[in-house]
Amino acid sequence: MINIVLVDDHALIREGIRSLLEFTPDLHVVGEASDGEEAVKRVRELSPDVVLMDVRMPRMTGLEALRAMRREAPERRVVLLTTFDEDSVVVEALRAGVKGFLLKDVTRDQLADAIRRVANGETLLPPGVAERVQRGFTEVPQEFPHAELPEGLTRRELEVMRLIARGLSNREIATVLGTAEGTVKNQTSNILAKLGVRDRTRAVLRAMELGCL
Repeated sequence: MINIVLVDDHALIREGIRSLLEFTPDLHVVGEASDGEEAVKRVRELSPDVVLMDVRMPRMTGLEALRAMRREAPERRVVLLTTFDEDSVVVEALRAGVKGFLLKDVTRDQLADAIRRVANGETLLPPGVAERVQRGFTEVPQEFPHAELPEGLTRRELEVMRLIARGLSNREIATVLGTAEGTVKNQTSNILAKLGVRDRTRAVLRAMELGCL
């Protein structure tokens, strides 16, 4: 069972998402919050597997709440509900350690699949997010110092890195490259180690900073 906390300032949206998830037996909404400040408290109390949270809310935004949750629990898995209307929001969320983005018009199956993937440790980078993030680099100060591309990064690892930036899962990458999913997992681990980051989102940011995307 995957426990979820829903965060949105619109009760109707929370009700709609909860109703969708009620048809999925392995997903369970254990709590709700109507703003970021309340969300931080509820997540602290309930310690859910996944937090599904809106970006724009009163008192404390989704980005502010994300940062607060990650300060308390660095491995907290947060998915932001967004319309991708601002590149800077996407960039800042990636820097803060968000585990994925979902559009509010996703289907029930897409929603359920996304929650399961994040709960299993994956990061959801929707197609096109790399281009949006790269544009955002002109507006947001860069976190990583300028450096040469690590010599140990192989050509195949670069291929895997670019597919990660397109939002593909390990299984999807394996299909594209005609290799085993376990091989992709190992290559991804090698990429993270060589780039000196701990997750796929920061790997994308670091690869952009190094100019290999």
